[in-house]
Amino acid sequence: MNDLRDAAASEQRPPSEPAEAPNKPPFEGMEWIPGGTFLMGSDKHYPEEAPAHRAKVDGFWMDRTTVTNRDFARFVAATGYVTLAEKPANAADYPGAIPELLVPSSVVFQKAPPGTGLKDHFRWWIYVAGADWRHPRGPDSSIEGLDDHPVVHVAFEDAAAYASWAGRKLPTEAEWEFAARGGLDGAEFVWGDEFTPGGVHMANTWQGAFPSENALEDGYEWTAPVASFPPNGYGLYDMAGNVWQWTTDWYQDHGKIDSPCCTLDNPRGGLQGESHDPRQPQIRIPRKVMKGGSHLCAPSYCRRYRPAARMAQPVDTSTSHLGIRGIVRPPPGR
Repeated sequence: MNDLRDAAASEQRPPSEPAEAPNKPPFEGMEWIPGGTFLMGSDKHYPEEAPAHRAKVDGFWMDRTTVTNRDFARFVAATGYVTLAEKPANAADYPGAIPELLVPSSVVFQKAPPGTGLKDHFRWWIYVAGADWRHPRGPDSSIEGLDDHPVVHVAFEDAAAYASWAGRKLPTEAEWEFAARGGLDGAEFVWGDEFTPGGVHMANTWQGAFPSENALEDGYEWTAPVASFPPNGYGLYDMAGNVWQWTTDWYQDHGKIDSPCCTLDNPRGGLQGESHDPRQPQIRIPRKVMKGGSHLCAPSYCRRYRPAARMAQPVDTSTSHLGIRGIVRPPPGR
């Protein structure tokens, strides 16, 4: 299967000619993203992606893969860090919240019965007490054997804390999208314009009747080990599907989001330094942009496994399909 995916990728992706990196990578496992001007967004899909417009980013280094459970465990062992999902919420931050939602918990996907409509996302997104990065599907689960899978159940402050410890930053939305495109300016997907070139799945997404039946045509029901699918033109893996990825940008509307795919107003934890979006102070729980889609994106519901796709994510919300990828910007003048 991997041979077929590699062949399909080579047919879809022309050779990239990145600008020369200013020096060697600052850390192992990073790729140089040359920067430049590109077509950001899309006028052909969800309204929040419009309008498509030219944007420019400077060159930077980006992690080749998303942060894994092994990576995050090393961070926790070194620092004693406790994620937001592992802490009880402060009731004063969420007036009127029922006590069951204030215990340490996170949001977990659970399949819904066949025939479930697509309008009520609370049918498949459940607050689960005891769900966290070590217990991705709930308190009885574990990450044993999942060292190479992406870490999940990380809120924005958790992602930022890890990035800081690792000597990295989180990318802006424009940096992330430029990197995801891999030199294919204006292409619909990370690898080209055909979703399954030669019938081969190029990312970990959902096949079948969402949210009840996953046909597993790509080989995975939940997350896949990082780098299970071919890289894009810049050598980056999983810039589509598997897990969504945090960016630093406050979410700004480009139009009404027509589906609450994977976002919840989650009564969890304090904002701890991210008190509000200064441009939208009326929003009690501010939101950042997440990019990339996940293993739960399906053509019938959430076609957000595209570089232009974007979603608003409350900064205090951790879920079972949202993770981290870091960057390093060269010093000014380099």
